[in-house]
Amino acid sequence: MGFSPPLPTLFSIQKESPLNKFIEACIHANEEIASAIRNGFDTSWYEKTERGAGGDISSRLDLFAEAVFFKHLSPFGHIESEESGVMGEGDVKIIIDPIDGSSNALSLFPYYGTSVARVNADGILDAAVVCNLANGDIFITSDGNDALQGKLFSSDFYPRHVSPASEIGLFEKAYAHPLLVAALDRVGFKFRAPGAIALSLAYAHTVEYVLFVGPFRIYDFAAGLALCEGLEVIVEADYVIVSKQKDVAEKIEKLIKELREE
Repeated sequence: MGFSPPLPTLFSIQKESPLNKFIEACIHANEEIASAIRNGFDTSWYEKTERGAGGDISSRLDLFAEAVFFKHLSPFGHIESEESGVMGEGDVKIIIDPIDGSSNALSLFPYYGTSVARVNADGILDAAVVCNLANGDIFITSDGNDALQGKLFSSDFYPRHVSPASEIGLFEKAYAHPLLVAALDRVGFKFRAPGAIALSLAYAHTVEYVLFVGPFRIYDFAAGLALCEGLEVIVEADYVIVSKQKDVAEKIEKLIKELREE
């Protein structure tokens, strides 16, 4: 599965790097959230509150995770969260989805996590962290370096896993596009629809493709797309396609365009 031996932890190499301090803070925030959910969800987390900045109704789980991220990350800049919008101060913008796959989490379906992207004062995205809270996988990239993969509560990071024989893609929001589902089936493109787009993008190197169709929000995509460096990426106003293979991405885009011409 493309596994490589662990590298020395990123933070032991450049301890004084501001970006590494930021990534360390992201990891600590994820570990605090993971520790809180380890023994089961607090009953209050299932409660719905009000519509968040991203347009969805926030649960108290979303707000709990947001508060943890704010505590750890607010010293680095202002935060733009899917739940509460803009919080804090600073020239650096930190884009967060406190819980990616909230519906999965609230259904205790083990495919949910968090995403964080840092945009510096020059408007350049220079760091991203996506974490799978259900299994502890965490993916990081900073300052244009290749992404690394590790586990929560471990200091070891290594080049992310890559599958040379992917058999499925990930089609987020497939339920809303039955004609495209049928078209993918006709050409033999298998897929799963797990329900957490940042996580699916983080796993893009292990699957055949990642597909999202519909309006999308910066909170959902900023960190995940930053982890897709080196892949074929097609981003249009209402769809995103990512694949290790250019021909796969182009075939899927052709299907989308053909359906819209019918």
